[in-house]
Amino acid sequence: MVLLKDNLLLKVFRFYYEGFRDMTVGKSLWLIILIKLFIMFAILKIFFFPDFLKSKYSTDKQRGDYVMEQLTKPKP
Repeated sequence: MVLLKDNLLLKVFRFYYEGFRDMTVGKSLWLIILIKLFIMFAILKIFFFPDFLKSKYSTDKQRGDYVMEQLTKPKP
């Protein structure tokens, strides 16, 4: 059973490894995708999503209490 599982994992790894190694246009497309992901998650987060809890509350206890209150507050 373990040999079969290892063999299957090895086959899957080799499949993707060979596919990525033989790519020509795909490598530049993956580079563009990675750059876009970096911009979305690193750069945009800094400018458009400020840390609301850290600016409003000074301790972790206060932040936790606020989050718990918001999660358990009944909806109107």
